[in-house]
Amino acid sequence: MIIDSQSVKNTDTAEEKGYDAGKKISGIKRHIAVDSQGLPHAISVTTADVTDRNGAIELLKINQNNLTDVKNVMADFGYSGKNFANEVHQIIGSKVEIVKKNDAHKFSVIPKRWVVERTFAWFEKFRRLWKNCERLLLSSLSFILLSLISILIKRF
Repeated sequence: MIIDSQSVKNTDTAEEKGYDAGKKISGIKRHIAVDSQGLPHAISVTTADVTDRNGAIELLKINQNNLTDVKNVMADFGYSGKNFANEVHQIIGSKVEIVKKNDAHKFSVIPKRWVVERTFAWFEKFRRLWKNCERLLLSSLSFILLSLISILIKRF
């Protein structure tokens, strides 16, 4: 399983929002856990001020029953730390593998990490998901789920 998050800007109508200082975005943050094919197994939406680690822990707690068979969790450097690894092990019994970027300043595909980025790119096919136009976080999550249903229907 691969975990990542994406910060999304809000429009004026959104009630629930936070500020992601790392990306300088006022809005929401989408947390997602996908399998090796990019199919989502867990999705959570929080305000942007929630850190990646805390959002991932919340995601795992909410979807704990669906993730019992997961053996290994891959994540980027934003999820590093023994506390995060210990909490993941306590919640779903998996070990955490941090995939580091190449130190050279040139582009290279990081093994397996592109899968979760492709899933986020699938969201960009839906104009409603380019920005967060919803007043509530639950509405944002609902539109993400509707977009994924549409993608899966088109695939089969």
